[in-house]
Amino acid sequence: MPRRTATMLASTLVLICLLIAGVLIPVPYAEMSPGPTVNTLGEARGEPVLKISGHQTYPTDGHLNMTTVRVTSADYKMNAVEAVYGWLAHDNVVVPHDTLYPDGKTEEESSQENAEEFSQSQESAKVAALGELGIPVTSRVVVATVVKGSPAEGKLHAGDVIKSVDGAAVTEPGDVAEQVTKRKPGQDVVFTIVPAKEAAEAEKAGKEPTAGKKVVITTTTSQDGDRAIVGIQAGTDHVFPFTIDINLADVGGPSAGLMFALGIVDKLTPESLTGGRFIAGTGTIDDKGRVGPIGGIEMKLVGARDAGAAYFLTPADNCAAAASDTPGGLTLIKVDTIDDATKSLEKLRKGDTANLPSCSKG
Repeated sequence: MPRRTATMLASTLVLICLLIAGVLIPVPYAEMSPGPTVNTLGEARGEPVLKISGHQTYPTDGHLNMTTVRVTSADYKMNAVEAVYGWLAHDNVVVPHDTLYPDGKTEEESSQENAEEFSQSQESAKVAALGELGIPVTSRVVVATVVKGSPAEGKLHAGDVIKSVDGAAVTEPGDVAEQVTKRKPGQDVVFTIVPAKEAAEAEKAGKEPTAGKKVVITTTTSQDGDRAIVGIQAGTDHVFPFTIDINLADVGGPSAGLMFALGIVDKLTPESLTGGRFIAGTGTIDDKGRVGPIGGIEMKLVGARDAGAAYFLTPADNCAAAASDTPGGLTLIKVDTIDDATKSLEKLRKGDTANLPSCSKG
């Protein structure tokens, strides 16, 4: 066999072996890609994404789209060929597997955590939206979770309203731990609570719940051994003056908070926030309307551009990354708070685009 032919044959065989190895050998990476976008002013699966009852609402137009990122599952084994392809593909990002699923989290554990964050983001979006409109929302401290096998098990239950601890009034979740840790492990602590069922019935009837009942719990030692605990996590429950339902399935995480809040504001105000424009965005939001950063900003920009958005509301802390690779035809608008967002949308309606807060590369 001629030497040149033999060399080509050997090279081909080596290439084939490398390709086979690349397909068969798993690598510790996962892939992120643009996910679907959803108009918070529109419908999903035939139902309004935002449904408000008990308060006057107004017609809306345009788009206020939340954006998502699609990721490979926790148990998906990416091979070397897929990883290289993902690195080369402009609209996809390959990241270490532990970035998406830290500490060996399973798909189920990650989904549960995302669902909890998504639920919390909806509550904060409602509070922030009504706060922007000057509509008061009542807040109360409740038992969020009870640790199995802890001193509180069977005595306190999720949803119980905590009025006081050892006689000290409770107004923030942190007040509970502050009062409990004043005791030494093994000492009793007295909770004054309104049971969850009683609190729900009072809320439904539009009444204030009773003064509550006293529950005595003997503290135990924390895992680190330096403080007293009872085995609960306190949280905040909000009582809204009317009903706001957010209907969206198969979405997780906290990053839709800003767009949900803006959608609620738009439905509760006579003037259109969008002025008929296609606006997308992302960002977490807290009860005070502060907007926080999210992951996968590059993927969300691509998804928004592909869906038809012309403007993208961008958390300030994501601005540098977003500005470094902005898809053509998409204008970034920097936001720190929901108030920033509504003021920027007002400028858009007036055609004052030159004074919109923009993102820079840092």
